Amino acid sequence: MKVYTKTGDKGTTALFGGTRVAKHHIRIDSYGTVDELNSHIGLIRDQDINTKYKEILIHIQDRLFTVGAVLATDPEKAVLKNGKERLNIPKISNENIELLEKEMDTMNEDLPQMTHFVLPGGHQTVSFCHIARCVCRRAERLASALNDIETVEPTTLMYLNRLSDYLFVLARKLSYDLKADEVKWIPEKQ
Repeated sequence: MKVYTKTGDKGTTALFGGTRVAKHHIRIDSYGTVDELNSHIGLIRDQDINTKYKEILIHIQDRLFTVGAVLATDPEKAVLKNGKERLNIPKISNENIELLEKEMDTMNEDLPQMTHFVLPGGHQTVSFCHIARCVCRRAERLASALNDIETVEPTTLMYLNRLSDYLFVLARKLSYDLKADEVKWIPEKQ
């Protein structure tokens, strides 16, 4: 199978179900940003970090493929003529969201209480987490905007929201584990 199809040479692409839309359509931007996020998470996973974090990140990457597939499906063609769903994969569940919450609670047990915003950085691995967090927030904004036009499954939006929180806590926990400085943002006085 060839990677190139030439079907998108005029600036359109196909959603799951065959509907063709412009490559700049908000649905394409939404799942493209989720793909970008998944790549950033792969970069975090490639760092010298705790094996448990790597396992959770692999699980997250799997779930992000599901988020991308959901976002790439034309809602009008999500159900086949026989009544079955076009996507024959497990959707984002409340358990997926609860896993992120549980992991955040566990990581937070070791962390000092946060009294200020923190400046992203301190260690390359931590910076990768902050970049992924920002990309996740962008994916969430795009999915939310798409939801204003065409309904997006609520658990998909919830997952992206919780994932950005998870990535923030992971950044803090990696700062702690790596003994990196966590620089507080203290606004300059006038």
